[in-house]
Amino acid sequence: MKPGIHPEYRDVLFHDTSSDSYFVIGSTANTTDTAEFEGKTYPYITLDISSESHPFYTGKQHINKSEGRLAKFNKRFNRK
Repeated sequence: MKPGIHPEYRDVLFHDTSSDSYFVIGSTANTTDTAEFEGKTYPYITLDISSESHPFYTGKQHINKSEGRLAKFNKRFNRK
């Protein structure tokens, strides 16, 4: 590999704030924040959603049955 053209690859601590879970993954993400996890200090990134809290991965996914365009139009303008 050529020196100086690749981003730094290192272990990064990710924090899913919606499920309050932490996980360490190798990443090239840039951050200036650090946090201690299990006795080691890692670069730290917060996430709003991850596989721990996403409805698709947790099995809590809701499928909404949508109406057609004409039904939505008629509902919006109170037509029967």
